[in-house]
Amino acid sequence: MPSMSRPVHAPAPTFGRRRLGTLALGVLAAAGALPTLTACSLTGADAGVGTSGPATLAEAKVLADPASFEGRSTAVLAESGVRTITDDPHPQLPVTLTDSQGTEVTVTDVSRILAIDLYGSCSRIVYDLGLGDSVIGRDISSGFDQIKDKPLVTQNGHELNAESILALDPSLIITDSSLGPWDVILQMRDAGIPVVVVDSHRSIDGTPGLIQEVAAAVGLPEDGAKLADRTRQEIDTTIATIEKAKPDAAPLRMLFFYARGTSGVYYIFGEGSGADDLIRGVGGVDVAREIGWEGMQPMTDEAIIDAKPDLLLMMTKGLESCGGVEGLLESKPAIALTPAGQKHRVVDMADTDILSFGPTTAGVLEALAIAIYAPTPAAAS
Repeated sequence: MPSMSRPVHAPAPTFGRRRLGTLALGVLAAAGALPTLTACSLTGADAGVGTSGPATLAEAKVLADPASFEGRSTAVLAESGVRTITDDPHPQLPVTLTDSQGTEVTVTDVSRILAIDLYGSCSRIVYDLGLGDSVIGRDISSGFDQIKDKPLVTQNGHELNAESILALDPSLIITDSSLGPWDVILQMRDAGIPVVVVDSHRSIDGTPGLIQEVAAAVGLPEDGAKLADRTRQEIDTTIATIEKAKPDAAPLRMLFFYARGTSGVYYIFGEGSGADDLIRGVGGVDVAREIGWEGMQPMTDEAIIDAKPDLLLMMTKGLESCGGVEGLLESKPAIALTPAGQKHRVVDMADTDILSFGPTTAGVLEALAIAIYAPTPAAAS
């Protein structure tokens, strides 16, 4: 893995603490450290663990003391299909806008859209705006049923492939600065393709704004406002439901742990990574913040021990790359010294879902809350 200080692509003109996590994740992606974000089945030592069980938190039997639960639980979206805000969109074109990097872009044609980013957020938004039939390709993080058969334009995980993009002849590209190399994006602009760059920062509060950015790029500002409002209302309702449903016991101390065991890559996601927002959204204490962890940085034994997490949040494929919980504890003994390690308390979720801030954010929060507060007991393996 190359040095984390080596730039992989040109970032947005202005960035600071808010963008630290996104830029670090871009470095991981270009270095090949991020896993291929596809669904995977449970295998190995943890094959018998339960999933999140009930479809809604209202149906769930919440534990009086979630910290007492031992073992792994998997969060699963109750509803993963596209929910279009309109079945008959009418883009208002041409549209001229200034994107998040200050570039003025004129869009005249949305018949062949390529919406790509590290998280799969942009493509999902385009689909929920009712323009799924115009999408011609996808990034590896876009794995929902309606798009999964579209051709990939990323290689080695998350590296943009110029030839693949040009072969699809897009009339519009919507992206952010999370994918690289950035020269590919510049090459697309030089080829005369309108490229709209949206904000790369991912957060719960920023999700409605991201939706409206994408909607503006495809000439659907009114539908975008409706989708943003629906998403915001669902998020607010879900967070309120979680707050009401979670037990009176002390909040769980949570840590988002990223692993790629086959590559020996282990990261702690801290403030500004988006994972901190998820933890607060499900009513947990983000222990990475307590130890001053910003963005995404390689794990150290000292940090993981100091953090004392009760629970680790992980990507499913990342956990499986370590050989499950047992393999993770064997490869990183420091985790075994934490309360989470001692109780094998890991909540995982599909790589394509857990950080996919967008129209599914409320569903992600609810699925995580069920797996945290009302986990299905593990079956015998």
